[in-house]
Formats: sequence, structure tokens, C-alpha cells
Amino acid sequence: MARKKTTVYIDESLLRAAKIAAARSGKREYEVFEEALRRHLGFTEIVERIWSGISPEDAPGEEEAARIAAEELAAVRAERATRKAG
Repeated sequence: MARKKTTVYIDESLLRAAKIAAARSGKREYEVFEEALRRHLGFTEIVERIWSGISPEDAPGEEEAARIAAEELAAVRAERATRKAG
């Protein structure tokens, strides 16, 4: 997923804590912020819920997963093109 630069204003102590968490975990600061935001918005639970319902035997192989991803990407691009044209 593409990232976009933005400016946010947060409490200095939160920023300091995020910098410390990033340094301790070997992550970049933006990764700490993204992880926290995903958790807050419930994205982490959604992904876990989706994958918890798929057994390893039922999960698609790499080729099938790549095919599905390519189809979804093509569908999104087609939808965007339709919106721009209309």
C-alpha cells in the first residue's frame, strides 16, 4: 500500500514514547504510528478474523493468491477509470 506524507500534531510525550518504542523494537517511527492506528481502527482484528477462518489446507497457494490479487487490482483500476471518465 502506498504511503502519503501528512502532518499531525501530537503531545510531546506521545512522540517521545513512539520514538523510544521504535528504537527498542528496531522499527521506524512511522511503523509504530501505523501499527497503533491500525489497532485503534480495528484493522488488526479484521485481518486476524479473516485468516482465522481459513485452515492451512484451504488457504490459496502462492500462484492462486497472486492471481486473486491481480484480479482485485485490475477491478480497482477499472473502477477508478470509470469514475474518472464519468
